[in-house]
Amino acid sequence: MHTETPRLPMRREPRPTTTPQTPHIQLDQHAPVGLQAELWERMIALDGVQEGRSGVSAPSSRALHLRQDLADGPRQAFFAGTEFAHLHGDGSGSMHLSLPLDVVEQLFAAGWGEQHPIVKLGGPPNWVMLFGPRDQAELDVVWGLVQASYAFARGEEVAVG
Repeated sequence: MHTETPRLPMRREPRPTTTPQTPHIQLDQHAPVGLQAELWERMIALDGVQEGRSGVSAPSSRALHLRQDLADGPRQAFFAGTEFAHLHGDGSGSMHLSLPLDVVEQLFAAGWGEQHPIVKLGGPPNWVMLFGPRDQAELDVVWGLVQASYAFARGEEVAVG
């Protein structure tokens, strides 16, 4: 199966402040609580996704775990087990997820996120922080990227149009 993600629009400035090390935290420009709730509801409604604790993030984070029989993506599509994304529990609305490298490059170029600090220590270069959405239009872009991460974890071909 092939998943097409729309070309990413440029994210409005300014860029949020984040910590340069783990724990990797978005310090400002937090997503409104209602948008965080809407995003989470969309995320856990994905077919074959189970919510649970993250195997790599703070206990307050909520993780997406893909059912084992659907987890056909490459090893670097997952953080731990079948966890392919987690929404941070720090109130920022930011998340870590895994994406194909060509999507990662476009995400960085458009200002939607940054590389996970673990990459500097030899971690997979496709692990990224996605900044929390500040409004409905940003939520739609973030949701598209979550769907791309989900497709990557399922082993589907993902492309940005």
